[in-house]
Amino acid sequence: MQAPAIKQEKPMFVVAIVALMSFMGVLTETSMNVTFPALMSEFNESLSTVQWVTSGYLLMAALVMLTSAYMKRRFTNRQLFIIAVILFSLGDIICGSAFNFWMLLIGRMVQAGCVGICTPLMVNIILDVVSPIKLGTYIGLANLIILVAPALGPTFGGAVVAFASWRVIFWATLPLALILLVMGTKRIRQYAPIEGKYTFDWTRFLILGMALICLIIGLNDLGSHLYITFAVLLITSVILTGIFVRLSSKATKALFSLSVFKEKAFLFSFLPYIMLQFSNVGINFLLPNYVQEVFQATSLIGGLILLPGSILNCFGQPIYGWMLDHLGGKLPLYIGDILFTLSLVGLTVGGTQLGIWGITLAYLIFAVGRSMAFGNSVAYGLEHIDKKFRSDANALYNTGQQVTGAIGTTVLALIMDSVNQTGYTRAQNISAGSTRAFVLLVVFGVIIFYLFHHLLNLKSNIDSN
Repeated sequence: MQAPAIKQEKPMFVVAIVALMSFMGVLTETSMNVTFPALMSEFNESLSTVQWVTSGYLLMAALVMLTSAYMKRRFTNRQLFIIAVILFSLGDIICGSAFNFWMLLIGRMVQAGCVGICTPLMVNIILDVVSPIKLGTYIGLANLIILVAPALGPTFGGAVVAFASWRVIFWATLPLALILLVMGTKRIRQYAPIEGKYTFDWTRFLILGMALICLIIGLNDLGSHLYITFAVLLITSVILTGIFVRLSSKATKALFSLSVFKEKAFLFSFLPYIMLQFSNVGINFLLPNYVQEVFQATSLIGGLILLPGSILNCFGQPIYGWMLDHLGGKLPLYIGDILFTLSLVGLTVGGTQLGIWGITLAYLIFAVGRSMAFGNSVAYGLEHIDKKFRSDANALYNTGQQVTGAIGTTVLALIMDSVNQTGYTRAQNISAGSTRAFVLLVVFGVIIFYLFHHLLNLKSNIDSN
Protein backbone atom coordinates (compact mmCIF):
# COMPACT_ATOMS: atom_id res chain seq x y z
CA MET A 1 0.00 0.00 0.00
CA GLN A 2 1.43 3.38 -1.05
CA ALA A 3 1.40 5.96 1.74
CA PRO A 4 -0.30 9.26 0.85
CA ALA A 5 1.56 12.51 1.15
CA ILE A 6 2.28 13.65 4.70
CA LYS A 7 0.38 16.70 5.89
CA GLN A 8 3.15 18.56 7.68
CA GLU A 9 1.28 21.78 8.37
CA LYS A 10 -0.64 20.61 11.45
CA PRO A 11 0.93 17.38 12.74
CA MET A 12 0.30 18.37 16.36
CA PHE A 13 -3.46 18.57 15.77
CA VAL A 14 -3.57 14.91 14.68
CA VAL A 15 -1.31 13.88 17.57
CA ALA A 16 -3.53 15.83 19.98
CA ILE A 17 -6.66 13.95 18.87
CA VAL A 18 -5.01 10.58 19.58
CA ALA A 19 -3.45 11.87 22.81
CA LEU A 20 -6.84 13.10 24.02
CA MET A 21 -8.24 9.58 23.67
CA SER A 22 -5.35 8.31 25.80
CA PHE A 23 -6.13 11.15 28.21
CA MET A 24 -9.73 9.91 28.49
CA GLY A 25 -8.54 6.41 29.31
CA VAL A 26 -6.11 7.60 31.98
CA LEU A 27 -8.74 9.98 33.39
CA THR A 28 -11.26 7.18 33.95
CA GLU A 29 -8.51 4.99 35.42
CA THR A 30 -7.36 7.54 38.00
CA SER A 31 -10.93 8.67 38.70
CA MET A 32 -11.92 5.13 39.63
CA ASN A 33 -9.13 4.91 42.23
CA VAL A 34 -11.13 7.13 44.61
CA THR A 35 -14.40 5.23 44.09
CA PHE A 36 -13.28 2.02 45.83
CA PRO A 37 -15.25 2.62 49.05
CA ALA A 38 -18.41 3.31 47.05
CA LEU A 39 -17.85 0.19 44.91
CA MET A 40 -17.19 -1.97 47.98
CA SER A 41 -20.45 -0.75 49.53
CA GLU A 42 -22.60 -1.06 46.41
CA PHE A 43 -21.36 -4.46 45.24
CA ASN A 44 -20.50 -5.89 48.67
CA GLU A 45 -16.95 -6.81 47.63
CA SER A 46 -13.63 -6.61 49.52
CA LEU A 47 -10.87 -4.11 48.76
CA SER A 48 -8.62 -6.86 47.40
CA THR A 49 -11.34 -7.70 44.86
CA VAL A 50 -12.29 -4.13 43.96
CA GLN A 51 -8.67 -3.10 43.32
CA TRP A 52 -8.75 -5.30 40.21
CA VAL A 53 -10.71 -2.46 38.59
CA THR A 54 -7.31 -0.77 38.37
CA SER A 55 -4.93 -3.76 38.31
CA GLY A 56 -6.95 -5.58 35.64
CA TYR A 57 -7.14 -2.41 33.57
CA LEU A 58 -3.37 -1.82 33.69
CA LEU A 59 -2.61 -5.45 32.89
CA MET A 60 -4.96 -5.52 29.91
CA ALA A 61 -3.52 -2.23 28.60
CA ALA A 62 -0.02 -3.73 28.84
CA LEU A 63 -1.09 -6.84 26.91
CA VAL A 64 -2.65 -4.75 24.13
CA MET A 65 0.50 -2.61 23.94
CA LEU A 66 2.50 -5.77 23.27
CA THR A 67 0.70 -6.00 19.92
CA SER A 68 1.36 -2.41 18.87
CA ALA A 69 4.38 -3.23 16.68
CA TYR A 70 2.25 -5.74 14.77
CA MET A 71 -0.75 -3.40 14.54
CA LYS A 72 1.47 -0.57 13.25
CA ARG A 73 2.54 -2.76 10.32
CA ARG A 74 -0.83 -4.38 9.68
CA PHE A 75 -3.52 -1.67 10.13
CA THR A 76 -3.85 1.98 9.18
CA ASN A 77 -3.70 4.75 11.78
CA ARG A 78 -7.36 5.56 11.16
CA GLN A 79 -8.47 1.95 11.60
CA LEU A 80 -6.59 1.68 14.91
CA PHE A 81 -8.03 4.95 16.18
CA ILE A 82 -11.60 3.95 15.31
CA ILE A 83 -11.14 0.58 17.07
CA ALA A 84 -9.76 2.35 20.15
CA VAL A 85 -12.71 4.75 20.36
CA ILE A 86 -15.21 1.91 19.87
CA LEU A 87 -13.58 -0.05 22.72
CA PHE A 88 -13.64 3.01 24.99
CA SER A 89 -17.27 3.80 24.18
CA LEU A 90 -18.38 0.19 24.59
CA GLY A 91 -16.56 0.10 27.93
CA ASP A 92 -18.34 3.30 28.99
CA ILE A 93 -21.73 1.74 28.27
CA ILE A 94 -20.91 -1.56 30.03
CA CYS A 95 -19.46 0.17 33.12
CA GLY A 96 -22.15 2.83 33.33
CA SER A 97 -24.91 0.21 33.30
CA ALA A 98 -23.08 -2.49 35.34
CA PHE A 99 -25.46 -4.34 37.67
CA ASN A 100 -22.67 -6.26 39.45
CA PHE A 101 -18.91 -5.95 40.03
CA TRP A 102 -17.89 -8.49 37.41
CA MET A 103 -19.77 -6.62 34.70
CA LEU A 104 -17.91 -3.46 35.77
CA LEU A 105 -14.59 -5.30 35.61
CA ILE A 106 -15.33 -6.61 32.11
CA GLY A 107 -16.18 -3.07 31.00
CA ARG A 108 -12.92 -1.72 32.42
CA MET A 109 -10.87 -4.38 30.67
CA VAL A 110 -12.63 -3.60 27.38
CA GLN A 111 -11.82 0.09 27.91
CA ALA A 112 -8.16 -0.71 28.55
CA GLY A 113 -7.89 -1.47 24.85
CA CYS A 114 -8.23 2.25 24.14
CA VAL A 115 -5.09 3.24 26.06
CA GLY A 116 -3.34 0.09 24.85
CA ILE A 117 -3.88 1.18 21.24
CA CYS A 118 -3.79 4.99 21.43
CA THR A 119 -0.65 5.54 23.49
CA PRO A 120 1.68 3.64 21.09
CA LEU A 121 -0.28 5.02 18.11
CA MET A 122 0.38 8.57 19.30
CA VAL A 123 4.15 7.99 19.38
CA ASN A 124 4.15 6.12 16.06
CA ILE A 125 2.38 9.05 14.35
CA ILE A 126 4.93 11.46 15.85
CA LEU A 127 7.76 9.29 14.49
CA ASP A 128 6.10 9.31 11.04
CA VAL A 129 5.40 13.04 10.70
CA VAL A 130 7.87 14.90 12.92
CA SER A 131 11.47 15.72 12.10
CA PRO A 132 13.99 14.09 14.50
CA ILE A 133 15.21 17.54 15.60
CA LYS A 134 11.70 18.28 16.96
CA LEU A 135 11.02 14.86 18.43
CA GLY A 136 11.56 15.87 22.06
CA THR A 137 9.22 18.85 21.81
CA TYR A 138 6.38 16.89 20.22
CA ILE A 139 6.65 13.94 22.62
CA GLY A 140 6.69 16.48 25.46
CA LEU A 141 3.52 18.16 24.18
CA ALA A 142 1.78 14.80 23.74
CA ASN A 143 2.79 13.74 27.24
CA LEU A 144 1.43 17.02 28.58
CA ILE A 145 -2.06 16.10 27.37
CA ILE A 146 -1.88 12.62 28.88
CA LEU A 147 -0.23 13.64 32.17
CA VAL A 148 -2.95 16.16 33.00
CA ALA A 149 -5.28 13.19 33.54
CA PRO A 150 -3.59 11.77 36.66
CA ALA A 151 -3.66 15.25 38.21
CA LEU A 152 -7.36 15.78 37.42
CA GLY A 153 -8.59 12.20 37.82
CA PRO A 154 -8.82 11.89 41.62
CA THR A 155 -10.47 15.32 41.91
CA PHE A 156 -12.92 14.54 39.10
CA GLY A 157 -13.75 11.11 40.51
CA GLY A 158 -14.14 12.43 44.05
CA ALA A 159 -16.46 15.22 42.93
CA VAL A 160 -18.58 12.83 40.85
CA VAL A 161 -18.98 10.40 43.78
CA ALA A 162 -19.73 13.24 46.20
CA PHE A 163 -22.40 14.92 44.09
CA ALA A 164 -23.76 12.12 41.89
CA SER A 165 -22.71 8.49 41.30
CA TRP A 166 -19.50 6.83 40.13
CA ARG A 167 -21.45 5.78 37.02
CA VAL A 168 -21.45 9.42 35.85
CA ILE A 169 -17.68 9.07 35.22
CA PHE A 170 -18.55 6.85 32.27
CA TRP A 171 -21.67 8.59 30.98
CA ALA A 172 -19.87 11.97 31.08
CA THR A 173 -16.91 10.77 28.99
CA LEU A 174 -18.99 8.94 26.37
CA PRO A 175 -20.06 12.06 24.37
CA LEU A 176 -16.48 13.36 24.35
CA ALA A 177 -15.24 10.05 22.92
CA LEU A 178 -17.81 10.25 20.13
CA ILE A 179 -16.75 13.82 19.28
CA LEU A 180 -13.12 12.69 19.06
CA LEU A 181 -14.23 9.79 16.83
CA VAL A 182 -15.69 12.25 14.31
CA MET A 183 -12.62 14.49 14.44
CA GLY A 184 -10.17 11.60 14.14
CA THR A 185 -12.00 9.97 11.25
CA LYS A 186 -11.72 13.22 9.27
CA ARG A 187 -8.14 14.17 10.18
CA ILE A 188 -6.04 11.05 10.76
CA ARG A 189 -4.14 9.89 7.69
CA GLN A 190 -1.71 7.10 6.85
CA TYR A 191 1.84 8.39 6.81
CA ALA A 192 3.75 5.15 6.15
CA PRO A 193 2.93 2.05 4.10
CA ILE A 194 1.40 -0.97 5.82
CA GLU A 195 2.18 -4.64 5.16
CA GLY A 196 -0.99 -6.47 4.16
CA LYS A 197 0.32 -10.01 4.69
CA TYR A 198 1.54 -10.06 8.26
CA THR A 199 0.59 -13.06 10.41
CA PHE A 200 0.31 -12.46 14.15
CA ASP A 201 2.18 -14.80 16.52
CA TRP A 202 -0.57 -15.81 18.92
CA THR A 203 1.57 -18.47 20.59
CA ARG A 204 4.29 -16.07 21.74
CA PHE A 205 1.70 -13.44 22.68
CA LEU A 206 -0.24 -15.85 24.91
CA ILE A 207 2.93 -17.18 26.56
CA LEU A 208 4.26 -13.71 27.35
CA GLY A 209 0.81 -12.58 28.44
CA MET A 210 0.56 -15.48 30.89
CA ALA A 211 4.04 -14.66 32.20
CA LEU A 212 2.98 -11.07 32.95
CA ILE A 213 -0.31 -12.18 34.52
CA CYS A 214 1.51 -14.64 36.80
CA LEU A 215 3.99 -11.93 37.81
CA ILE A 216 1.34 -9.31 38.70
CA ILE A 217 -0.94 -11.77 40.53
CA GLY A 218 2.08 -13.20 42.33
CA LEU A 219 3.16 -9.78 43.58
CA ASN A 220 -0.36 -9.10 44.81
CA ASP A 221 -0.29 -12.43 46.66
CA LEU A 222 3.05 -11.49 48.19
CA GLY A 223 1.38 -8.37 49.56
CA SER A 224 -1.25 -10.66 51.10
CA HIS A 225 1.52 -12.80 52.68
CA LEU A 226 0.69 -15.80 50.45
CA TYR A 227 4.35 -16.71 50.09
CA ILE A 228 3.98 -20.19 48.60
CA THR A 229 1.53 -18.97 45.97
CA PHE A 230 3.87 -16.08 45.18
CA ALA A 231 6.84 -18.45 44.74
CA VAL A 232 4.89 -20.77 42.44
CA LEU A 233 3.63 -17.90 40.28
CA LEU A 234 7.06 -16.26 40.12
CA ILE A 235 8.72 -19.51 39.03
CA THR A 236 5.95 -20.02 36.46
CA SER A 237 6.49 -16.49 35.15
CA VAL A 238 10.24 -17.08 34.78
CA ILE A 239 9.71 -20.40 32.98
CA LEU A 240 7.17 -18.88 30.59
CA THR A 241 9.51 -15.96 29.86
CA GLY A 242 12.29 -18.42 29.08
CA ILE A 243 10.01 -20.30 26.69
CA PHE A 244 9.05 -17.00 25.04
CA VAL A 245 12.72 -16.05 24.48
CA ARG A 246 13.50 -19.49 23.06
CA LEU A 247 10.55 -19.34 20.65
CA SER A 248 11.46 -15.79 19.63
CA SER A 249 14.87 -16.92 18.37
CA LYS A 250 13.12 -18.99 15.69
CA ALA A 251 9.94 -16.95 15.20
CA THR A 252 8.67 -16.22 11.70
CA LYS A 253 5.35 -14.64 12.66
CA ALA A 254 4.85 -11.09 13.92
CA LEU A 255 4.74 -9.81 17.49
CA PHE A 256 7.81 -7.73 18.20
CA SER A 257 11.48 -8.42 17.60
CA LEU A 258 13.78 -9.12 20.55
CA SER A 259 16.60 -7.96 18.28
CA VAL A 260 15.75 -4.44 19.43
CA PHE A 261 17.56 -5.28 22.70
CA LYS A 262 20.78 -5.51 20.67
CA GLU A 263 20.37 -1.80 19.93
CA LYS A 264 22.39 -0.14 22.70
CA ALA A 265 20.46 3.10 22.30
CA PHE A 266 17.29 1.21 23.17
CA LEU A 267 18.74 -0.74 26.09
CA PHE A 268 20.36 2.29 27.74
CA SER A 269 17.16 4.33 27.42
CA PHE A 270 14.61 1.57 28.15
CA LEU A 271 16.11 0.56 31.52
CA PRO A 272 16.15 4.13 32.93
CA TYR A 273 12.62 4.66 31.56
CA ILE A 274 11.10 1.70 33.40
CA MET A 275 13.03 2.46 36.61
CA LEU A 276 11.75 6.04 36.54
CA GLN A 277 8.20 4.77 36.03
CA PHE A 278 8.57 2.23 38.86
CA SER A 279 9.79 5.03 41.15
CA ASN A 280 7.10 7.49 40.13
CA VAL A 281 4.08 5.23 40.57
CA GLY A 282 5.51 3.76 43.77
CA ILE A 283 6.31 7.11 45.39
CA ASN A 284 2.87 8.45 44.45
CA PHE A 285 1.45 5.67 46.61
CA LEU A 286 4.06 5.86 49.37
CA LEU A 287 4.18 9.57 50.22
CA PRO A 288 0.43 10.18 50.82
CA ASN A 289 0.34 7.15 53.11
CA TYR A 290 3.61 8.21 54.76
CA VAL A 291 2.31 11.63 55.83
CA GLN A 292 -0.94 10.09 57.07
CA GLU A 293 0.77 7.38 59.11
CA VAL A 294 3.80 9.34 60.37
CA PHE A 295 2.38 12.86 60.72
CA GLN A 296 -1.26 11.88 61.27
CA ALA A 297 -2.27 14.07 58.35
CA THR A 298 -5.71 13.78 56.74
CA SER A 299 -6.27 12.02 53.43
CA LEU A 300 -6.86 15.45 51.87
CA ILE A 301 -3.41 16.62 52.95
CA GLY A 302 -1.99 13.32 51.75
CA GLY A 303 -3.27 14.08 48.26
CA LEU A 304 -2.38 17.78 48.29
CA ILE A 305 1.33 17.18 48.96
CA LEU A 306 1.55 15.78 45.42
CA LEU A 307 -0.31 18.65 43.75
CA PRO A 308 2.56 21.17 43.16
CA GLY A 309 4.80 18.44 41.77
CA SER A 310 1.98 17.02 39.65
CA ILE A 311 1.31 20.43 38.09
CA LEU A 312 4.98 20.88 37.17
CA ASN A 313 5.04 17.29 35.97
CA CYS A 314 2.31 18.14 33.45
CA PHE A 315 3.22 21.59 32.22
CA GLY A 316 6.98 21.12 32.26
CA GLN A 317 6.85 18.44 29.55
CA PRO A 318 7.08 20.75 26.50
CA ILE A 319 9.93 22.69 28.14
CA TYR A 320 11.89 19.53 28.87
CA GLY A 321 11.35 18.33 25.30
CA TRP A 322 12.54 21.71 23.96
CA MET A 323 15.69 21.36 26.09
CA LEU A 324 16.45 18.02 24.43
CA ASP A 325 15.90 19.36 20.91
CA HIS A 326 17.87 22.59 21.35
CA LEU A 327 20.44 21.87 24.07
CA GLY A 328 21.16 18.18 23.50
CA GLY A 329 20.70 15.20 25.76
CA LYS A 330 23.25 15.82 28.51
CA LEU A 331 21.50 18.74 30.19
CA PRO A 332 17.96 17.33 30.62
CA LEU A 333 19.03 13.73 31.25
CA TYR A 334 21.81 14.42 33.74
CA ILE A 335 20.05 17.28 35.54
CA GLY A 336 16.80 15.32 35.65
CA ASP A 337 18.45 12.30 37.23
CA ILE A 338 20.46 14.44 39.70
CA LEU A 339 17.30 16.23 40.90
CA PHE A 340 15.49 12.89 41.10
CA THR A 341 18.29 11.35 43.20
CA LEU A 342 18.90 14.35 45.47
CA SER A 343 15.21 14.56 46.38
CA LEU A 344 15.28 10.91 47.44
CA VAL A 345 18.50 11.43 49.40
CA GLY A 346 16.70 14.25 51.21
CA LEU A 347 13.77 11.98 52.03
CA THR A 348 16.16 9.25 53.22
CA VAL A 349 18.25 11.50 55.45
CA GLY A 350 15.57 13.97 56.53
CA GLY A 351 12.78 11.52 57.23
CA THR A 352 10.41 12.75 59.90
CA GLN A 353 12.39 15.96 60.34
CA LEU A 354 11.15 17.32 57.02
CA GLY A 355 7.52 17.66 58.09
CA ILE A 356 4.65 17.97 55.62
CA TRP A 357 6.02 21.08 53.90
CA GLY A 358 9.43 19.44 53.52
CA ILE A 359 7.87 16.33 52.01
CA THR A 360 5.91 18.53 49.60
CA LEU A 361 9.09 20.33 48.51
CA ALA A 362 11.00 17.06 48.15
CA TYR A 363 8.26 15.62 45.95
CA LEU A 364 8.22 18.78 43.81
CA ILE A 365 11.98 18.38 43.16
CA PHE A 366 11.46 14.66 42.54
CA ALA A 367 8.66 15.36 40.03
CA VAL A 368 10.70 17.95 38.10
CA GLY A 369 13.74 15.68 37.88
CA ARG A 370 11.78 12.57 37.04
CA SER A 371 9.73 14.35 34.35
CA MET A 372 12.82 15.91 32.77
CA ALA A 373 14.51 12.51 32.44
CA PHE A 374 11.45 10.34 31.76
CA GLY A 375 10.08 11.53 28.43
CA ASN A 376 13.50 12.55 27.15
CA SER A 377 14.95 9.09 27.74
CA VAL A 378 12.41 7.73 25.24
CA ALA A 379 12.80 10.61 22.77
CA TYR A 380 16.59 10.36 22.88
CA GLY A 381 16.50 6.60 22.50
CA LEU A 382 14.09 6.70 19.56
CA GLU A 383 16.28 9.27 17.80
CA HIS A 384 19.18 6.83 17.73
CA ILE A 385 17.49 3.47 17.20
CA ASP A 386 17.55 1.96 13.73
CA LYS A 387 14.28 2.95 12.03
CA LYS A 388 13.30 -0.66 11.36
CA PHE A 389 13.18 -1.29 15.14
CA ARG A 390 11.30 1.85 16.18
CA SER A 391 7.82 0.32 16.27
CA ASP A 392 9.18 -2.65 18.26
CA ALA A 393 10.93 -0.27 20.66
CA ASN A 394 7.76 1.80 21.06
CA ALA A 395 5.77 -1.34 21.93
CA LEU A 396 8.30 -2.28 24.61
CA TYR A 397 8.56 1.23 26.05
CA ASN A 398 4.80 1.38 26.54
CA THR A 399 4.40 -2.18 27.81
CA GLY A 400 7.32 -1.73 30.21
CA GLN A 401 5.78 1.47 31.53
CA GLN A 402 2.48 -0.25 32.35
CA VAL A 403 4.02 -3.36 33.91
CA THR A 404 6.65 -1.60 36.05
CA GLY A 405 4.06 0.93 37.16
CA ALA A 406 1.92 -1.88 38.52
CA ILE A 407 4.96 -3.52 40.13
CA GLY A 408 6.20 -0.27 41.70
CA THR A 409 3.18 0.21 43.94
CA THR A 410 3.24 -3.38 45.19
CA VAL A 411 6.99 -3.49 45.89
CA LEU A 412 7.17 -0.14 47.70
CA ALA A 413 4.07 -1.02 49.72
CA LEU A 414 5.78 -4.23 50.84
CA ILE A 415 8.99 -2.41 51.79
CA MET A 416 7.06 0.34 53.57
CA ASP A 417 5.34 -2.25 55.74
CA SER A 418 8.44 -4.45 56.17
CA VAL A 419 9.55 -3.17 59.62
CA ASN A 420 7.83 -4.56 62.71
CA GLN A 421 10.31 -3.64 65.42
CA THR A 422 9.22 -4.49 68.97
CA GLY A 423 8.82 -1.33 71.00
CA TYR A 424 8.25 0.86 67.93
CA THR A 425 4.97 2.63 67.37
CA ARG A 426 3.08 2.11 64.12
CA ALA A 427 4.39 5.48 62.88
CA GLN A 428 8.00 4.56 63.70
CA ASN A 429 7.74 1.23 61.90
CA ILE A 430 6.24 2.90 58.82
CA SER A 431 8.95 5.57 58.91
CA ALA A 432 11.71 2.95 59.11
CA GLY A 433 10.18 0.88 56.30
CA SER A 434 9.74 3.97 54.12
CA THR A 435 13.41 4.86 54.62
CA ARG A 436 14.32 1.47 53.13
CA ALA A 437 12.11 2.25 50.13
CA PHE A 438 13.80 5.66 49.69
CA VAL A 439 17.22 3.99 49.79
CA LEU A 440 16.16 1.56 47.02
CA LEU A 441 15.10 4.50 44.84
CA VAL A 442 18.39 6.33 45.54
CA VAL A 443 20.17 3.21 44.23
CA PHE A 444 17.93 3.41 41.15
CA GLY A 445 19.04 7.02 40.67
CA VAL A 446 22.72 6.02 40.70
CA ILE A 447 22.10 3.19 38.23
CA ILE A 448 20.13 5.54 35.94
CA PHE A 449 23.05 8.01 35.94
CA TYR A 450 25.38 5.17 34.88
CA LEU A 451 23.01 4.14 32.08
CA PHE A 452 22.58 7.72 30.86
CA HIS A 453 26.37 8.07 30.80
CA HIS A 454 26.60 5.10 28.44
CA LEU A 455 23.68 6.36 26.35
CA LEU A 456 25.25 9.79 25.90
CA ASN A 457 28.69 8.33 25.17
CA LEU A 458 27.06 6.15 22.56
CA LYS A 459 25.76 9.30 20.90
CA SER A 460 29.25 10.81 21.00
CA ASN A 461 30.65 7.68 19.34
CA ILE A 462 27.98 7.92 16.64
CA ASP A 463 28.88 11.55 16.03
CA SER A 464 32.59 10.76 15.81
CA ASN A 465 31.93 8.10 13.21
